[in-house]
Amino acid sequence: MFKKSKRLMLVASLFLVFALIFTAAAQAEVKNVILLIGDGLGIGQIDMTRYLAGDKDHELELMKLPETGIMMTSSTEGVTDSAAAGTAMATGHKVYNGAIAMNKNGAELDSVLDFAQVRNKATGVISTNTVTDATPAAFIASVEDRGMGGEIAKQAINNGVDVMLGGGREDFMEEEAGEDLIAKAKENGYQYVSDKTQLNKVIAMDGKLLGLFNDSYMNYIKDRDDVGSNEPSMEAMTKKAIEVLSEDEDGFFLMAEGARIDHASHAADIPGVVAETLDFDASVKAAMDFAEENGDTLVIVTADHETLGFSVTEPINKEALMNIEVSPEYMAAQMTAKENGSGYTVDSVKSVFEEYAGISLTDQEVAEFNQNVLDEDGDLKYTYLVGWEIGSVIAKEYQAGVLNREVRANSSTGGHTLNSVPIFAYGAGAEVFNGMMQNVEFADLLFKSMRP
Repeated sequence: MFKKSKRLMLVASLFLVFALIFTAAAQAEVKNVILLIGDGLGIGQIDMTRYLAGDKDHELELMKLPETGIMMTSSTEGVTDSAAAGTAMATGHKVYNGAIAMNKNGAELDSVLDFAQVRNKATGVISTNTVTDATPAAFIASVEDRGMGGEIAKQAINNGVDVMLGGGREDFMEEEAGEDLIAKAKENGYQYVSDKTQLNKVIAMDGKLLGLFNDSYMNYIKDRDDVGSNEPSMEAMTKKAIEVLSEDEDGFFLMAEGARIDHASHAADIPGVVAETLDFDASVKAAMDFAEENGDTLVIVTADHETLGFSVTEPINKEALMNIEVSPEYMAAQMTAKENGSGYTVDSVKSVFEEYAGISLTDQEVAEFNQNVLDEDGDLKYTYLVGWEIGSVIAKEYQAGVLNREVRANSSTGGHTLNSVPIFAYGAGAEVFNGMMQNVEFADLLFKSMRP
């Protein structure tokens, strides 16, 4: 009995040694890292998408990755914004909300993208928001406030980030950046494209690539036909970025963000979340296709935080929600403001809700809506904030599981939560992303994945 136990102990010890050797070898083989971040994408958004786009047992592509973990998302202030969340994930340091790779003392924090550059790897960022927005900014710049778009763009160009694709053209203009950064990028060897037709024609071997497809954030997937958009999908941007970056013989690091999942979540826009998450999921499939052909590639899929506490409630009206074809923000733009600015005309509010959401509002409900779309000074809120109010009405009508508008109105982050988010991983070294971890621990694993 003793000999058997001793033999088992020896086998266990040898197994542990081989496991450690295998783990080290797997990490050493990592040539390419593709990190996909769904902004605001919690388990609730994933479940909402798989159920509404399929059925109760439907699985998204991201759910098929073999390694899974859970990440806690706090900033130094508690519930995080995207800037602090992105910074924690990119640099391994918790910071205050609004900070981009910079601590409270003004010290710049190196990101995993910086580390990839030091290791002579090609680097890239993608976002369906602006490429200078909080999450991508944390990887490519260091500033004290996320609103410094022009400075973020300037640092990204000066730092030679090889591929940048998304919205945010305004931040590269002289008015925001102090110089014409698009012209500077061209002088520095970047190909520049401004729509999906031009992106499709990009030749990978030509090196650096800057694609800016909107002055501000990119349009919602559901609105693109209605606004005449010629913007590429996140899937198309991911495929092109991989095509360009993979030309580097030393490998690459790519961060690709599905940013408007968060925007749709803020607005309680259930069909919008589904559409944006499906585009994100198609990007995961594109990354996985590349990784399966290239055994030295690590793919990680996660979120920076969760937004608005999504859950698939039992009475949700799936059919009614999926019949909605435009975003609440688009609906807001179709309403007619009163001449005195104190809300929208009753007829236009009723007409928009009826036409686009199949909801008939009473005069009392219109009056309540008009009260909610005014700011503290009695003026109409920005269109996207009016969209938040429209989305909340729709979610309530069709019994969708989201935080109510009162909770969101009292939230400093507009409805972010402290909910933990999932991690899915595949490829060389993916097994270390199992288990529960802090966002700063997640960053440490990213850094280690590229160390020999």
